[in-house]
Amino acid sequence: MSYLDLLKLAAPEVLVVLTALVVLVLDLTSMRGLNLRVRLGINGLIACVGCAAAIAWLLVIPAQGQVAGGMLVADSLTALVKIVVLSLTIFTVLLSFNAKFTAHVGEYLALVLFAAVGMMFLVSAEDILMIFVSLEMTSLSLYVLTAFNKRNIKSAEAALKYFLFGGMAAAFMLFGLSLIYGLSGATNLHAIAAALAGKGLDPLLVVAMVMTVIGFGFKVAAVPFHLWAPDAYEGAPTPSAALIASGSKVASFFIAAKVLMIGFAGVEGSAAWRDYASGWMPLIAVVAGLSMILGNLAAIVQRNVKRLLAYSAIAHAGYAVLGILSNDASGTASLIYYVATYGLTVVGAFGVVSVVENLKGDSKLTDFIGLSRRAPVVALCMMVFMLSLAGIPPLAGFFGKFYVFLAAAGAGQNLGLLWLVILAIAMSAVSLYYYLQVLKQIYVVEAKDGNQGMEVPVFSQAVLVVIAILVVGLGCFPNLLVGPLQSCLAATGH
Repeated sequence: MSYLDLLKLAAPEVLVVLTALVVLVLDLTSMRGLNLRVRLGINGLIACVGCAAAIAWLLVIPAQGQVAGGMLVADSLTALVKIVVLSLTIFTVLLSFNAKFTAHVGEYLALVLFAAVGMMFLVSAEDILMIFVSLEMTSLSLYVLTAFNKRNIKSAEAALKYFLFGGMAAAFMLFGLSLIYGLSGATNLHAIAAALAGKGLDPLLVVAMVMTVIGFGFKVAAVPFHLWAPDAYEGAPTPSAALIASGSKVASFFIAAKVLMIGFAGVEGSAAWRDYASGWMPLIAVVAGLSMILGNLAAIVQRNVKRLLAYSAIAHAGYAVLGILSNDASGTASLIYYVATYGLTVVGAFGVVSVVENLKGDSKLTDFIGLSRRAPVVALCMMVFMLSLAGIPPLAGFFGKFYVFLAAAGAGQNLGLLWLVILAIAMSAVSLYYYLQVLKQIYVVEAKDGNQGMEVPVFSQAVLVVIAILVVGLGCFPNLLVGPLQSCLAATGH
């Protein structure tokens, strides 16, 4: 393959990297003396244009092929997931336009874009070395973004916890991947599966699977690898938390599904009721069940909306794992639809939290009291996001859960995973309580200081309205995303 062909395959990533460098250079040179709002607006617009150009390239010039045996794989499915990641990055940048947590605009936006590049490379990887490098590129950017609010001691504390847990998880994952290489003699996922076929569950392979699941469990904040998430979500600047909760989850779940379904094909085992068999399926079924239970029960007692969203994210990680457990094309489609719509919804929820934080200084439940009278448009958007996260029809969150539950219920013999689906439905009912608690503060509780209006920037309201419309639209017309997903899966043979 020539360098020109390689550049064509990696063109979207190159565009985003160049955009990050342009933003960084402009802010550090010609814009240093300008007003913070102006710098955010101009550099943020440039960042959005760069991401939009990458999306346009993926749509107009679809590339097919791979580099160095899976180091970089370009096909219609990876292109679609990259578009989702880039779209979530754009919304994160747009919600940062009224940020007040830093004066280092160029550095902040460059890190957001570098994190997006890491996620894009992660989505395209089918080689364990590239997977690890991409994960670390993404993680390092997110660690720094978490610590970006130097005026808040919680931000530094959260970043330190995130970094320490992340470093430990990276060590576990690297050890697991090294064992996989030692057992198979290959780094490509398909070659690993071929080398391990028919060998059964070697004790070293069991250790390798556990180590790998620990690494991915940290990235998606699944129990018991979730301890960093509540502090990181609460302490990080709200736009940074939105990126961690959205784009990072999309890329991490997609690559986790790839590694388990492709790399560990043949050693799946079974998590079916009364039909247990050793493999990675029972392992992640336990992780899914624990995540749903702990995430939802812990969220009930939270009095800070960002921590509530963190425990909610832990529960949603459990729901999303059901798509991986189905271990087929329908499960993959349901997983991608679920994490994409969840990412969009949670970005919107963090956008509302950001508006309240800018006006009230915090994100406690009591800070949302009377929001429906103070800022009715923002309150309406938050209602859409909360109800979608709860899985209320006809919003996108309902169909996301419906598809993963259906895929899991139809997997295996005689509805063997029905026990996990029943648990997921029960925990979804529990989650409705704490989502309604947020809406109760917004719509029911009367503010002590009356219903004095809030001055919410028109631009922020417009962005939130667009996200809310997309959440409603993808719920009313889920085939807008499910149809292309199924076509991509059929075309790529997944």
